[in-house]
Amino acid sequence: MATVQVFPGMDKYLWNLIADGFAHPVAIANADDGSGRLFIVEQAGVIQMLDQGIVRPVPFLDIRSRVGSSGNEQGLLGLAFHPAFKENGFFYVNYTDRNGNTVVSRYHSDVTLPAGQQAGEPVSELIILRVSQPYANHNGGDLAFGPDHMLWIGLGDGGSGGDPQGYGQSLQTLLGKLLRIDVDHGEPYLIPLDNPFASGGGLPEIWAYGLRNPWRFSFDTRTGDLYIGDVGQDQWEEIDYLPVGYTGEPVNFGWNFWEGTHPYLGGDAVASSSMIAPVFEYPHVPDCSVTGGEVYRGRSLPAFNGIYLFGDYCSGKVRGLLQPEFNVWQEQTLFNTNFQISSFGLDEDGEVYLLDLSGGLYRLEAK
Repeated sequence: MATVQVFPGMDKYLWNLIADGFAHPVAIANADDGSGRLFIVEQAGVIQMLDQGIVRPVPFLDIRSRVGSSGNEQGLLGLAFHPAFKENGFFYVNYTDRNGNTVVSRYHSDVTLPAGQQAGEPVSELIILRVSQPYANHNGGDLAFGPDHMLWIGLGDGGSGGDPQGYGQSLQTLLGKLLRIDVDHGEPYLIPLDNPFASGGGLPEIWAYGLRNPWRFSFDTRTGDLYIGDVGQDQWEEIDYLPVGYTGEPVNFGWNFWEGTHPYLGGDAVASSSMIAPVFEYPHVPDCSVTGGEVYRGRSLPAFNGIYLFGDYCSGKVRGLLQPEFNVWQEQTLFNTNFQISSFGLDEDGEVYLLDLSGGLYRLEAK
C-alpha cells in the first residue's frame, strides 16, 4: 500500500478497548515471533503478556525487587525483543534501579516452551549498561532495535529543570542522548564503526544528542525512518525525525540551546543551522507532554498508511503527522480522548495500540 496523501475522516474510526486493569502501563512491545502476543510494561517492574486476547495470570517478567520508582518518571520504562528472539530468547529492558540510576539489561526466556508458557528468567539478567542519574526525572527509557539490528537507547538529560548541568549538549555524558550499540558482538556490546564518535570526539555510544526527555521513539517499519517525541521544558513539545541512512554531521537536536525552534539557553547566540530542527512542534496550552508514537503500516486501515500517530499525555489528543512529499509535513488533530497517553505500540501485523496510564490498552479500529 502506498503512503496516503491526506488524512482520513475520523468519524469512521475509534480506539477500541482490548484489555484493562494494568497498573501504570508505560510501554508496549511484540516479540515478532509469529505468536501474536503483546507485552505490556508496568512501571513498578512487571511485564504482562497478552496472549490470544487474554492477559496471562502469571507475568512474563517480575523484577519489582530491582526497580526503583519515585512514582513519577522512574521505574521499568522500556522493552525490546531481540530480532532473533524466536531462536535465542533474548529481550532487553530499561529501568531505574533502587538508587535511581538507569540500567539496561538483557534477559532470557525459554523459547522451547509453548508461547503462552514462556516467561522471562530474572536470574538470567546480564547488565549491558549503567548510567548514573543526578535527578529523579527525565530518564527517557525507551529501547528499540533498528532496521540495522542495532539496539537504540533513549536517555533524558538527567532531570531537574532547564538541564542545569548542560548534559544535553555535552558529548562526555550519555545523558540527553540517543545511543546505538551492537549487542550481538563484544562483551557486553560493541560500538558500531559508523557511530559518529566511534573514533573520538565524544562518547562512542552516542548517535544523537541535544535531547531533553525522549519519551518514546520508533522506526517506520517499512522505510526505517526514525521519529522521536521529545518532551519540552515549559513551552514547546517537539517531534524529531531522521530519514533512514542519514549520513550528515553528528546529529544535534538542539536542547538546551533550543526548545523546539525557539531559543532557550543561549540559543540566540548559537547558529540554528548547526541543529536539526523538529519537523513539528506545538505549544503547551492546553497540552503539556508529548508521547511519541508509531507510523501505521497495518493492513486493516489503509486510510492511515504512512501516518505517524502520536499523542499528548495531558490533553489526551492523538495527532497525525504526514509527509506527502519530501520534506513537506502536514499535521492534524485526529482524536480528542480522555486518556493519559503513556505510549503507543504495534502488533506483529502493524496495527497500532495506545496505552492509557490509568490501565487500558486500546487498538485503533474502524467502527
